[in-house]
Amino acid sequence: MKTNWGAAFQIAAVYVGTVVGAGFATGREIVEFFSRFGFIGLIGIIMSGYIFIFLGSKLMRISARIKAASYQELNEYLFGRFFGSAINILMLFMLLGVCAVMLSGAGAVFEEQIGISKTAGLLITIGLTIITMIVGIRGLFAVNTFVVPMMIAFSFILLFISMKLPSFADQVLFIPYAEDGWKAVVAPFSYTALNLTLAQAVLVPVASEINDDRTIKWGGYLGGAALTLILLSSHLTLMMLPNLQAYDIPMAAIVKTLASSFYWIFVFIIYGEIFTSVIGNVFGIERQVKKYISVPSIIIVGFIFIVCYFISLINYGTLLSYLYPVFGYVSLTFIILLWMKPFDNGSKGKKA
Repeated sequence: MKTNWGAAFQIAAVYVGTVVGAGFATGREIVEFFSRFGFIGLIGIIMSGYIFIFLGSKLMRISARIKAASYQELNEYLFGRFFGSAINILMLFMLLGVCAVMLSGAGAVFEEQIGISKTAGLLITIGLTIITMIVGIRGLFAVNTFVVPMMIAFSFILLFISMKLPSFADQVLFIPYAEDGWKAVVAPFSYTALNLTLAQAVLVPVASEINDDRTIKWGGYLGGAALTLILLSSHLTLMMLPNLQAYDIPMAAIVKTLASSFYWIFVFIIYGEIFTSVIGNVFGIERQVKKYISVPSIIIVGFIFIVCYFISLINYGTLLSYLYPVFGYVSLTFIILLWMKPFDNGSKGKKA
């Protein structure tokens, strides 16, 4: 059977767009898991790339094989019906936490980069999100198809500029002291676990719709390889930023230093990535809640924003540095079971 390369590239694009969220776009997530550990972080990114390539592909191939319509069905297949249901409820709280981090990131962009108060930034983002959800989200995909390639292009331009700096080689090989240095060993696993667990909501239905094993396999490989390259280029660029942990939006700070003429374009791209992530998360939570409680969507969305608003008042960097690693550790069970689960060649896998 021949591979449908057009569909494979579409899967790869969806994979990249799903994982490249607000924490990734701002650079804060990369700093927290990798860049603050210097050269050890670089090794961690290479390990993460391997997991993204092979387990991301396996996740989608299993989903298509068992004909899973949603991530709930995949989790029941991996964990069994009882524990699968518990994991699905836990994922609901994780999505809520990530949504709060996204909103906090939007507020940080307004406060740190534009000079408007964080509260105003949060309210503007919530208002724009509600308007978009009322009007419809078709335009959202058009925004993503513009924002993600632009961000990838910027990451490679910045890497090219960074490589010309005289201290580049020394900074890449430098290993800074970190009190919690042990986290550098766990980071590749917790980081990929977090992202693959949350990406299920999008990747599972996409894989089931394509339903061609070779195409899905190569789509996963291409998407995982692209994520690895973006991670590497962002990390190598961030290593050139002195005191990189002091910034909530380190990628914007590095653009201001190395390519100031593109600064405002990049700030817009970061905000666009955060905005699309917020909408995607809110839709995901709303659909999940409606399966448990039969209430109007406007009430669910309103409740989501009230909860996320108060959580997002916490400093963006602080919120991300606490919640994301915790969610990553919680998600480790998911990638361990995904790795251990044999790839059944039958047409329909039995539930565990």
